[in-house]
Amino acid sequence: MSLEVDGATIATNANGYLEELSDWNEKVAEAIAAKEGIALSQRHWDLIRYLRDEYFNNNENQPNTRTIVKAMQQLWGDKSVDAKTIYDLFPLDPSKQGGRIAGLPESRRKGGY
Repeated sequence: MSLEVDGATIATNANGYLEELSDWNEKVAEAIAAKEGIALSQRHWDLIRYLRDEYFNNNENQPNTRTIVKAMQQLWGDKSVDAKTIYDLFPLDPSKQGGRIAGLPESRRKGGY
């Protein structure tokens, strides 16, 4: 499978994850999100940047939903952020769908907690 972005063909696997992590940029993220029916807001970008930072700067860590919730509570300064808030952003699983849009490899972890 592949994705067309600015005239370039970006290879993806059968589940829509990038074959080459180095192909990712914000335009690629926007194209993946659009394909999944998501218009990226600032909160989406905050979560995407968090996932990328965790992966690239923390030993390829791919946090689960509970960890994402805690990180976004802290980042947004809002203790009312919960799993529903995060799933509203990425309804097909924040760690998996968010990771796909963030250009990360497919997580093999099961469940959100």
